[in-house]
Amino acid sequence: MADPDGALVWVPQKTWQVVGLSMVAGAIAGLGQAPFDFSILMFVGLAAAFFLCARATTARHSFLIGLGAGTGYFMVVLHWIVEPFLVDVARHGWMAPFALVFLSVGLALFWAAAFGIAKKLSVGLWGLVPLLAGAEILRAYVLTGFPWGMPAYALVNGVVGQVAAWVGPHGLNLIVFVGAAAVVASSRRIKAIGIGILALAVWPMFPSTDRVLPTAPTVRLVQPNAPQHQKWDPDYMRVFFDRALLATRAGPTRPDLIVWPETSVPAPLNDSVNTRAAIAGAASGIPVVVGINRFEGLRVYNSAVLLDETGEVEQIYDKHHLVPFGEYMPFAGLMSRFGIHGLAAKDGGGYSAGNGAVAMDLGPLGKALPLICYEVVFPQDVTGVSERPDFLMQITNDAWFGQFSGPYQHLAQARMRAIEMGLPMVRAANTGVSAMIDAKGRITAKLALNTQGYLDAALPKSFGPTLYSRTGDWVIGLLLVLVNSLLLLRARWKTH
Repeated sequence: MADPDGALVWVPQKTWQVVGLSMVAGAIAGLGQAPFDFSILMFVGLAAAFFLCARATTARHSFLIGLGAGTGYFMVVLHWIVEPFLVDVARHGWMAPFALVFLSVGLALFWAAAFGIAKKLSVGLWGLVPLLAGAEILRAYVLTGFPWGMPAYALVNGVVGQVAAWVGPHGLNLIVFVGAAAVVASSRRIKAIGIGILALAVWPMFPSTDRVLPTAPTVRLVQPNAPQHQKWDPDYMRVFFDRALLATRAGPTRPDLIVWPETSVPAPLNDSVNTRAAIAGAASGIPVVVGINRFEGLRVYNSAVLLDETGEVEQIYDKHHLVPFGEYMPFAGLMSRFGIHGLAAKDGGGYSAGNGAVAMDLGPLGKALPLICYEVVFPQDVTGVSERPDFLMQITNDAWFGQFSGPYQHLAQARMRAIEMGLPMVRAANTGVSAMIDAKGRITAKLALNTQGYLDAALPKSFGPTLYSRTGDWVIGLLLVLVNSLLLLRARWKTH
């Protein structure tokens, strides 16, 4: 069979060939994500999947190509998902392979639907592009959403990643898909456009030349480095707490704010008078934000708490976007009968959700938008705050994510949130990577993964509100709804 240029190409006919080749293409695309960061391979893998789709003879074949490409992509990107199940192997270890396979295939269904519909409507690659971008938006919202590993994140290190300030991550997804489709287009001019997009996408971001003002506040990020399997072990809890106290007390210079990571205080807030007094004593009058659990009756919340110079609670933020099957278990009553609970829950349905995103007033430093761990994955959670903060503040426990890809992918997503909002990001992580991130998503200072200690870093300046911070996903969402509706109407018009 010949392609549109007249060259002979081999077209896979058997199902295993279709799925196998598309899985390889998706896996190659997955190498564009951290920690590999081969952004060029994101385009190569997607272009290969688009090439196969363009030569599929039926909607079924196209669906299978999308399913295979998505499965290969998500298995490479999300292979860290087995790590949380290995913390307590006896209790959860058996779930690990099922979690990776089911999650990868489940997310791949979004891609498969886009590929299949594109062929069914006979809209070609340029119809597939908005359909696939729409599928990624659905993945970010359906069933609480799981937008981890969006293709856009492969651009965070390059100059094209800065476009997120205008169009957000879903607009960047559209750029990635346009570039990949253009590379395999029949027109040489369009191919050239695709190669140009690819070249810009891999062009590294310029290093920061911003001068740190002498008046810039200094933030201390505390990293106790508590492995998850020991974090709540009574024999080790005091060890990790003492590490955090030592980092808080360290000198000779003193910061303007100290930030501890998620759930870094071993005692619940309701029973922490002596613990908070010890933290305040180590801080010597400096305000401290700590990650801590708190109870309201039978409900437990994952919270960020601001302590004053005496250890008294000034403000509380409760995490509102919880991890399904991690921090809470859907259908908890039914699941508990089979002994299945959330990974971070000791019993029952796990954590309760807070009331939503709200800024924390930190006095002279301004207002910070607290984001606890998983919440930084969702751009809609950051743009949805009612008042614009002065900076973003993530506290997280990335010990759940292993020591290879998970922590670095989480960091990349935090950097993208900074670009989208035009705001610096303060990031304190239990096992790392703790970092100070400027408003262009560049890391100005960091503590390496699996390192114990602290980091004093100047808070970078913020920019004015970006276009994306004002519009969120509405503009790109409405555009994709319009384009995909026109594709459907065009197909119906051709049919009749």
